[in-house]
Amino acid sequence: MVTLNRIYTRGSDTGKTSLGRGERVAKHDPRVEAYGTADEANSVIGLARCAIVRAGGGERFAEADAMLGRIQNDLFDLGADLCTPEGKSKRGEEALRMAASQVERLEREIDAMNAELAPLKSFILPGGSEASAWLHLGRTVARRAERCMTRLAEEQPINPEAIKYINRLSDHLFVLARRLNDNGAADVLWVPGGAR
Repeated sequence: MVTLNRIYTRGSDTGKTSLGRGERVAKHDPRVEAYGTADEANSVIGLARCAIVRAGGGERFAEADAMLGRIQNDLFDLGADLCTPEGKSKRGEEALRMAASQVERLEREIDAMNAELAPLKSFILPGGSEASAWLHLGRTVARRAERCMTRLAEEQPINPEAIKYINRLSDHLFVLARRLNDNGAADVLWVPGGAR
């Protein structure tokens, strides 16, 4: 369990922060960059959930909000995984790691949502509904987190399930954005050269 009695500690005022086992690294360390970008994706998903609430009720919206709530929790798990290098956490417990079941859940949800969508005949411009636009932003931040993670993986070992998860997440957010755009009917399609 996490207990936060104080929000600021002054411990990072010198440009260093602590990882999960207590070791100190620069705030621009590739590991910090990776979990910080996953946290940024989580924040964008929170904005998408607020837009879903404003958009009204209905089963599609309730289902989307529930999926995004699970994803937000997963992203905290991902942050915990990334901030703890291989080995034990500082208290000697096993570190929290992303699991294959989390990746598989995303895949099941993608397949179920995609089964209700018409095939794409063009790329999609971010937009349509407000919630969809936020999900497209979340998708691009997830892709940036993936780039940070794969860069980190070239230097240090990281959990392969973590990389699989962030890869599936961007796909999930793309498909969910289409679902919230009236199952793709309100998608804004790219017209190549259309603004010339």
